Amino acid sequence: MSKLTTGSFSIEDLESVQITINNIVGAAKEVAKGAKEPKEELGPMGPTPFPTVAKVRDWSFTLFDRYEPVYTPMCDQCCYCTFGPCNLEGNKRGACGLDMKGQTAREFFLRCITGCACHSAHGRHLLDHIIDLFGEDMPINMGASNVIAPNIQLVTGMQPKTLGELKPAMEYVEEELGQLLATVHAGQEGAAIDYDNKAMLAGILDHVGMEVSDIAQVTALGFPKSDPEAPLVEVGMGTLDGSKPVIIAIGHNVAGVTYIMDYMEDHDLTDKLEIGGLCCTAFDMTRYKREDRKAPYAKIVGTISKELKVVRSGIPDVIVIDEQCVRADLLEQGQKLKIPVIASNEKVMYGLPDRTNDSVDAIVEDIKTGKIPGCVMLDYDKLGELIPRLAMEMAPLREGISAIPTDEEMASLVAKCVGCGECALACPEELDIPDAIQMAKEGDYSALEYLHDLCVGCRRCEQVCNKEIPVLSVIEKAAQKVIAEEKGLVRAGRGQVSDAEIRAEGLNLVMGTTPGVVAIIGCSNYPAGSKDVYNIAEEFLNRNYIIAVSGCSAMDIGMYKDADGKTLYERFPGRFERGNILNTGSCVSNAHISGTCHKVAAIFAGRNLSGNLAEISDYTLNRIGAVGLAWGAYSQKAAAIGTGCNMYGIPAVLGPHSGKYRRALIAKTYDDSKWKVYDSRNGSELAIPPAPEFLITTAETWQEACVMIAKNCIRPSDNNMGRSIKLTHWIELSEKYLGVLPDDWWKFVRNEADLPLAKREMLLKNLEAERGWEIDWKKKKIISGPTIKFDVSSQPTNVKRLCKEA
Repeated sequence: MSKLTTGSFSIEDLESVQITINNIVGAAKEVAKGAKEPKEELGPMGPTPFPTVAKVRDWSFTLFDRYEPVYTPMCDQCCYCTFGPCNLEGNKRGACGLDMKGQTAREFFLRCITGCACHSAHGRHLLDHIIDLFGEDMPINMGASNVIAPNIQLVTGMQPKTLGELKPAMEYVEEELGQLLATVHAGQEGAAIDYDNKAMLAGILDHVGMEVSDIAQVTALGFPKSDPEAPLVEVGMGTLDGSKPVIIAIGHNVAGVTYIMDYMEDHDLTDKLEIGGLCCTAFDMTRYKREDRKAPYAKIVGTISKELKVVRSGIPDVIVIDEQCVRADLLEQGQKLKIPVIASNEKVMYGLPDRTNDSVDAIVEDIKTGKIPGCVMLDYDKLGELIPRLAMEMAPLREGISAIPTDEEMASLVAKCVGCGECALACPEELDIPDAIQMAKEGDYSALEYLHDLCVGCRRCEQVCNKEIPVLSVIEKAAQKVIAEEKGLVRAGRGQVSDAEIRAEGLNLVMGTTPGVVAIIGCSNYPAGSKDVYNIAEEFLNRNYIIAVSGCSAMDIGMYKDADGKTLYERFPGRFERGNILNTGSCVSNAHISGTCHKVAAIFAGRNLSGNLAEISDYTLNRIGAVGLAWGAYSQKAAAIGTGCNMYGIPAVLGPHSGKYRRALIAKTYDDSKWKVYDSRNGSELAIPPAPEFLITTAETWQEACVMIAKNCIRPSDNNMGRSIKLTHWIELSEKYLGVLPDDWWKFVRNEADLPLAKREMLLKNLEAERGWEIDWKKKKIISGPTIKFDVSSQPTNVKRLCKEA
């Protein structure tokens, strides 16, 4: 008889047994596929462990029945294969037989699997690297939690306890990604809705891959572990001390950078060198902590929109890149300013010579003398030595080199402008660059200075300028004072939400007395500058919502201060609790935000996570008032993260640029047939309010986004107090930012106790006059009118199999 146990196994009374270490996916799948007696440590196995496209289709289609895919193609042609280009206008079919809906769905799906591949490849690299260092038997440590891998457990049914036990989850993601990618080939899938289903699977695979990534690095690299008091870290371009040699790390995979930091500490260089980062590597640099270090010393410079701005400033003496969100022209831009670029990851190599097997002395000499502009270095021990030494050698050679024009050069450059307007037409933010330059000609640089924060650093303006004006450099010259003062604070990534925090807050979330969780994630491609995300976060913090942040948005939120000079991270605590803001960390830590919803279902409601995708996602959709906001959504990774949230029953609001993702999931709020669920107590039908009214859609302004977020935190399970609190915020935000009472607020009223107390009489009068509801004015009680009945003990579900027989 054989026995599988967590982290070990024993075999008794068997002969001729072959043991293959580290290849237990098959065994795990066999258990997961529903052996009659599932292993005790895995818990009762749900119906969809290790799901394939076919296995998730029922739940996807249940969601699509209410939240119908809406397609917004960017052009009428398909140029995908050599049959094309094909004209698909009017939903014609191309040479391969695919119509416009199918092509647009395929394009969106391709973005999702690309984003998923980025996170999972990142996770694979980190996992293998960390296992090489610490071994497979290293216990996973995420802090004070027993539910340590909620996404992995939900999707695969596994409950990993060691680093080695993360491998089957990663192998599953990689296998399914291969299957999904195959369907993009010409002559494969033809139905748009099935491409949408495949995108949903890619989304949940993405959350599994992210979870593997962050579990591995949190466990092994000394990161904060479910720590609401994680340290505050400096953020902003103004935090860099250019008087020291400056190292800038760019990307998302911190593995190599930890060796640089180790070398600096071992050689007493932390005060002699400046090290900062852009994008998520920056966050993870500040989370990395050896036992003897008291506080982070790495600086978070900013987001992808700051990359070219930092290079043009001339401050970096060496740039080290890893993977993801790395500008493709950094080598070219660095060469102009004698800034060497070192590639530390196979995913971005820039055509540089691979010097991994050469001595550090030889590499430093070749770069110093200009023989090579940089190199590939995949040996992390050498990388750790190379980067600090190179920074110290290059700093004196580069002194005074910058792309920022002098005062005289600035006057000459703006004088060249003829006001043709090509730059404004090319700008994705539609910035009024010509008028700003016209003002600069007259000596007023204020308009150019104002563009600094709005500019996303794409350089499209420079590419179309007939006078070859380096527009970005001109903007940065005008903003030198602002840049010098660009200093904020952000809380280092705390990691996962602990089980204890879930137990304390779960009831409030499900009943609605904590009005909701707003997850602000995504890139820096904002429609009107970075202060939008700060404004949104502050608005909801003041209203006692829980704010969860990560990545670039978390950085930008920390850049703004109140009248007392305090950031939101200083003003509000970091626990998972109403009125708090918690930063989970870098991009891959987004898995902890979705995982928090799963943990509410598991810990508060006692639901079984293992392989139970539809049940847990259905629980979130009906009971947990969580809404995601990707206001600056830009990358394919953001598409994958958001789609995974949608599959988990979490709606997402995107910024206006995100219409370019070409697909939304929006319900028909006027179709009452779509707003019915089962009561799992007896299988009877329940009418519910039209919320959430979408799974993914866009808003035009941050003010509109606030109203949409508040509305879509409403859930069928809200008790009277919870519904009253949520209606209060939604109505107030609509009146504050849109100037109107929402036209469908009455659909969410089940009885008078649901009404906001301060507006109850006014709203009752409205219901009587506008809707014809019968009101007992003596008791201020609704006699008739509501179409939705309230029963606090009802158990709403979209999943028929969860219902008991009547």
